[in-house]
Amino acid sequence: MPVTVLLVDDEPLVRAGLRAVLAAQPDIEVVGEAADGAAVIPLVRRLRPDVVAMDVRMPLLDGIEATRAVLRTVAEPPKILVVTTFEDDEYVYEALRAGADGFLLKRSRPEEIVHAVRLVAAGDSLLFPASVRQLAARYGAGRADAEPLAEARLTEREAEVLRLMARGLTNAEIAAGLVVGAETVKSHVSAVLAKLGARDRTQAVIAAYESGFVAPR
Repeated sequence: MPVTVLLVDDEPLVRAGLRAVLAAQPDIEVVGEAADGAAVIPLVRRLRPDVVAMDVRMPLLDGIEATRAVLRTVAEPPKILVVTTFEDDEYVYEALRAGADGFLLKRSRPEEIVHAVRLVAAGDSLLFPASVRQLAARYGAGRADAEPLAEARLTEREAEVLRLMARGLTNAEIAAGLVVGAETVKSHVSAVLAKLGARDRTQAVIAAYESGFVAPR
């Protein structure tokens, strides 16, 4: 089955460009378009896309509120990939905090766009470690205290895995670095998410930065 995608952007040219890139792939199908976040929930419920590629800045309902609304009201929500012009935008950081699975720059090359959609559809988060560190340093410092992480009672190995997640390493890369099996790492990641009450890796990493557990530098 192809990966199905809903495009949400108030610029018709951006939607047309994304559609052309994605529709050229045999394993990806663009099933719908919207010009504003206000139209996302009805379309998601009707079309059931695997991925929503959503602009972060829109006139009626921006990508942040649209992300929150989808995750709050849709029983089995799609993956959400925020599409943005500026990677250092506070809107991007807020969208990630709201539960977006990653972000993609509008100037990305076609192969990067395709890779991003496939990656989040497969259940991975699309994190650019340097960009997330910069966003956390600029907008996240001091927004949360260390209590939630202290109360999570991560084991030493889980804490180590969280630090590696914050560096943007995949499960396979973490497994290679720790010299353990991929399934073991997967179990550690699941435990970290459960203990932190995080929806995905992105939210876990943001919690690590905001609490000071990992220092942005």
